[in-house]
Amino acid sequence: MGRGDSRQLAFQLPHRPATGADDFLVAAPNADAVAWLDRWPAWPAPGLALHGPEGCGKTHLLRVWQARSGARLLRPAELEVLDLTSFAAAPRAVALDDCGGRLPERPLLHLHNLLAAAGLHLLLAGRKPPARWPVALPDLRSRLGAVPAVAIAPPDEALLAGILVKLFADRQLRVDGAVIDYLLPRMERSFAAAERLVARLDAMALQMRRSVTVALARAALELEGSEE
Repeated sequence: MGRGDSRQLAFQLPHRPATGADDFLVAAPNADAVAWLDRWPAWPAPGLALHGPEGCGKTHLLRVWQARSGARLLRPAELEVLDLTSFAAAPRAVALDDCGGRLPERPLLHLHNLLAAAGLHLLLAGRKPPARWPVALPDLRSRLGAVPAVAIAPPDEALLAGILVKLFADRQLRVDGAVIDYLLPRMERSFAAAERLVARLDAMALQMRRSVTVALARAALELEGSEE
């Protein structure tokens, strides 16, 4: 099928609308994390940590929460240059992505304390739970140890199917179910891989002026493999 075809594939996955972002698909691998975000601002601690492997959707969930809470989205390196004095004058909730490596420990401790005092929240995301982050500062270790940690698993087959369908639809591509069935057991199971693969198929279909078919999907996967 090509662009503009009215037929759509149906998968039994709910959509999570995200203000200022794409819809977020909720399924078993991320359901606990989504439930925790739904509880905000009634969290039992000043912070929450999401952890899981690369490509499981942590950054997407941080952006969903950022849109809902008005939080500032940062990476650890940005804490080293953040003017906490100015920030304290007009504090905002903070979403901190890509944690787990080298952290600016004192700025992070001061940020945590500032947000807690203001009744605001800190949402953290990393590949491992905070208890396994290499933190030397005892006060920061203590604060992070009190933060609830919620695991996100890689997308399962049902979720990955829904992601593929949605990504194709975002590009106004409607594909036959056989294409999805062909891709699912052969592709890397991650959000990033799905986005990369759909973008490649879109570009190939445009260049060749053809629809996205199983044959084109096979060619795209062969190109993916040749670049690894």
